[in-house]
Amino acid sequence: MKKSINAYALASVISLSLLSSLALADDDVYKIEAKAKELGLITLEQAKAKALAAKPGVVDDVDLENRKFGKGWDYEFEIVDAEGREWEVLVDAKTGVVRDVSRE
Repeated sequence: MKKSINAYALASVISLSLLSSLALADDDVYKIEAKAKELGLITLEQAKAKALAAKPGVVDDVDLENRKFGKGWDYEFEIVDAEGREWEVLVDAKTGVVRDVSRE
């Protein structure tokens, strides 16, 4: 039973990986990359590497958000871990510092 649960979790992560690759290839990613370049921010790939180092898994979604109250721009990643849990990871888009990791 335990092996089948682990196999199911792995299959889910692989499926999500394939889906997220497709989802992240749309126009939104190009807009995010263009906005980051325009504002002099770190690249999406650099931010993604920081997010995945903080919370290993599969990126399900990403946004570039302007935080209020002087916090500046953040990349906001939704990451699914190997157990299928969803996490939100905020990466400072100027410095690359991981601001927050929280469970969704």
